[in-house]
Amino acid sequence: MAKEGSGSILQFAPFQSSVDEGFWHRLSSLKLNKFGIDDSPIPISGFYAPCSHPQVSNHLTLLAESLPSDSNEGSAMPAIIRGNRNRCSVPGILYNTNTMESFHALDKQGLLKAEAKKIWEDIHSGKAVEDCAVLSRFLLISFADLKKWSFHYWFAFPALALDPSATLVDLRPASQWFTLEEAESVSAECNEWRNSSETADVPFFLVSIGSDSRATIRHLKDLEACQLDGQKLLFAFYDPCHLPINPGWPLRNFLALICSRWNLKTVRFLCYRENRGFADLSLSLVGEALITVPQGWREHQSVPNAVGWELNKGRKIPRCINLAKSMDPTRLAISAADLNLKLMRWRALPSLNLDILFSIKCLLLGAGTLGCQVARMLMAWGVRKITLLDNGRVAMSNPLRQSLYTLDDCLNGGDFKSTAAVRSLQRIFPAVEAEGVVMAIPMPGHPVSSQEEKSVLEDCRRLNYLIDSHDVIFLLTDTRESRWLPALLCANTNKITITSALGFDSFLVMRHGPGPFNSTRCLKAETSNSLSAVMDSLTLTNTDGRHRLGCYFCNDVVAPTDSTSNRTLDQQCTVTRPGLAPIASALAVELLVGILHHPHGIFAEAEIANSHSGGNSELPLGILPHQIRGSLPHFQQMTLVGHSSNSCTACCSTVVSEYRKRGMQFILQAINHPTYLEDLTGLTELMRSANSFQLDWDDEIDADDECIEL
Repeated sequence: MAKEGSGSILQFAPFQSSVDEGFWHRLSSLKLNKFGIDDSPIPISGFYAPCSHPQVSNHLTLLAESLPSDSNEGSAMPAIIRGNRNRCSVPGILYNTNTMESFHALDKQGLLKAEAKKIWEDIHSGKAVEDCAVLSRFLLISFADLKKWSFHYWFAFPALALDPSATLVDLRPASQWFTLEEAESVSAECNEWRNSSETADVPFFLVSIGSDSRATIRHLKDLEACQLDGQKLLFAFYDPCHLPINPGWPLRNFLALICSRWNLKTVRFLCYRENRGFADLSLSLVGEALITVPQGWREHQSVPNAVGWELNKGRKIPRCINLAKSMDPTRLAISAADLNLKLMRWRALPSLNLDILFSIKCLLLGAGTLGCQVARMLMAWGVRKITLLDNGRVAMSNPLRQSLYTLDDCLNGGDFKSTAAVRSLQRIFPAVEAEGVVMAIPMPGHPVSSQEEKSVLEDCRRLNYLIDSHDVIFLLTDTRESRWLPALLCANTNKITITSALGFDSFLVMRHGPGPFNSTRCLKAETSNSLSAVMDSLTLTNTDGRHRLGCYFCNDVVAPTDSTSNRTLDQQCTVTRPGLAPIASALAVELLVGILHHPHGIFAEAEIANSHSGGNSELPLGILPHQIRGSLPHFQQMTLVGHSSNSCTACCSTVVSEYRKRGMQFILQAINHPTYLEDLTGLTELMRSANSFQLDWDDEIDADDECIEL
């Protein structure tokens, strides 16, 4: 311990930093969602409090709330609630670089000097007197490796260097410096200062003691009121250091303020420390120092030298923390899965709407070759809510082409595809909200007996419920007739519907147009009025007058019938070239993303490649086609447009009206009677007319025509 008159150089215990894990999580979120590649300095706040343990110093701590909020609105400054006795807030600045090379290349001395200049200017402008927390201003440089969840960082606590250094005259425990009466009064006043919400987080203050041994605490701006004859004056500060022979780092800039602004050469200071939330004068220190005002300090343009880079185990090197091992695996998976999507928004696709992708609910009808690929593509785009419907079991031939299954799923007769697919999705990405439904889709052309009717109708109702409770429906089954009922139900509820179908070496991917009741107003009117009152809304056009796009069945001139009976083995299996399903599945999901990001959504007009219609080809995701047809033999792909048909067996106004009128009985009749849909939509009459149509050939030969005989 320094004794009175020792004349040694005053030495300070450096500030120590501590960063809460929440700070790095918030910084990662801001980097991905808000800042992107913008590496502009970020205002932050740090927190510290007086030392509260005789053997442990308090650190300057960064918390999640040290950073600005994720919102793009409001102030860029972090929102700090004042008056917390355990969180004395001090301003800081963060330089977060985009690369490790940029981190190492930062001009560290220049950055430190820039922050020291701010402190110097605050001293001379008087801001440091009004808001004394700026004396402890700090600097943080960092690089966040978001792929590895590794963070490299380095703190600096700029301190203006006195030259010559301050000379320590006396330093002892406060309990030895004050008389008993003075100590009681100082303790009481300090406790009151610390318990007041207006002063609890004010880290620099004045303590004056009158001749009657009564202490008074005032703000720095009230210095003149303390300089009365016969009063002891101490410049006090919250000292985070616990050492008995060294004051803490905040005293350095405090002394610079005192000698520069008030031209004092002898300074008595109080290093205020606590124990269990109350003033502890045996732990606190009182010291006296002699200060010589350095040459040039009176010239405000001359900024003093500064020191303050934090040491790492005694060396001037940055620190590094890796949070991957401490994080929950599911949380890590979510962060990693979102990383690529959020990076898209930095440069390539700033308008990408991740919120809608994260929240949308997709129903996949079919968990085979297409269903497996579509599910994985959806997860890659950030879709988290996926339901798979299938009644088949995993066969030995499936795992090679159906990417969600393994040999284990084939054993003991095979697991149900829908449940096995869900397990696989959850292994790939634990945060996915996947559900498997084991159910057969009722199909026209596959009559049911009276004993089966109840079960089939229950399946129809369940399918209707599933479609109604999802936002997007993918038709990925391997027969034409299994797509009819979902197509009808989607047209009825105006759901985004995407079909993907495979041939041996060709594929079709298409989006269904809106149903004939193509506005919310029409749907509400249908539920509250009679069918005849809304027949005018059953139309081939959208609400804006444009012809609506067709569904999968709009180009057919026959109703869907049984396509599975009396088939050879190669016709029973989906025999396709292996590369076809991944191509078609990827295009189906890309088509969905295009719909979700189009301003007109399901009502968007169809565009084709090289279109000069001036439509929406300038959208960030490109054109939004109606149909994509591909051929592997020619490695070609075409975008086509097919408008709705007034004779469509799935989406025309006649069929939708009949379904709304008769409900499940209509579906049952369509299932049991192969020609019912053709009769209802007029296809039967159309075919009859086509068969009776005869062409009159012109048998006469024009005399002027030359005949060449070979």
